[in-house]
Amino acid sequence: MFKDIKKMPPLTPKAIADMPHTKLGIDYNVWCKTETGNHKWRNIRWVTLILVNLLFFASFFLDLSLLEGSLSGSRAMGFYLIDVYNALQVILISIPGGYFASLTMNFWIGFFTILILSTLGGRTYCSWICPYHLLAEGAEKLHNYFVKKKMVKEHSFNIYLRFVFWVGFLLLALFTKNIVFENLNPIGILSRAITYGPGLILLWVLALLIFEIVYSKRFWCRYVCPVGATWAITGIVAPLTVKFEFDKCGYCRDCQDVCLVPHELWFVQRGKATQEVHFTGSDCTRCGLCIDTCGGKALSFTIKGVDKLL
Repeated sequence: MFKDIKKMPPLTPKAIADMPHTKLGIDYNVWCKTETGNHKWRNIRWVTLILVNLLFFASFFLDLSLLEGSLSGSRAMGFYLIDVYNALQVILISIPGGYFASLTMNFWIGFFTILILSTLGGRTYCSWICPYHLLAEGAEKLHNYFVKKKMVKEHSFNIYLRFVFWVGFLLLALFTKNIVFENLNPIGILSRAITYGPGLILLWVLALLIFEIVYSKRFWCRYVCPVGATWAITGIVAPLTVKFEFDKCGYCRDCQDVCLVPHELWFVQRGKATQEVHFTGSDCTRCGLCIDTCGGKALSFTIKGVDKLL
């Protein structure tokens, strides 16, 4: 399960005669554009994300008990939920504080519920629930436009930088006995703003977005966010994933161009795939952008194990 498939001998690249567009008898450029304008999964995802976040607002505004609180900690029809990373900070604070044993059953129910969901779905939360993710998608489009016009330059960092922040914020919680991260977490800030109304703290979120537009796209999501890093860690063995079928691939790499975490689609490059079927790793947010853009239908959502039975 944990073998490094990148180090396995690569498959022989397909000859022209074996390419999907050749088998269909159409021009390669025409084949590449067959899915242009297809935004099925993106639209479903956006609608889902907006409805979930609006449900927080509706529950508060209409005084309903459907979904109370925010994405940092909430109750869904009385059932407690808490973000795993926030829960880890609370646990670290409680141990030296001497009240670990006093953590309530509701806390543990909320913690393990989200932990199980993140283990099953990996970083699905990031693109399907997180409100900052939606704003970052818009910021990325602006950034790409400015890069194309040579108005700004792209700057990238090591993707493992986020684990430095992951450990750092946990240590801050331990030594300060406060959940310092929540003061900077754009997910919680936006979620609370949607539910209870805006505040000046939204200027911090705006500053992040401007930084991503003019300097480094998706800086927070790719290189900082401990919440996303936590879902990536717990989702290493997630059965819900994106499946890649080598025989349907035309090496166009359109999927990698739109991917929010392009390193997860390393196997779509010519001469890189090491087996007939690949699955995206734990960093994949299951956003569906790659599926929407693939002319050969080489990418699809699947549940490992179940797909073999169908």
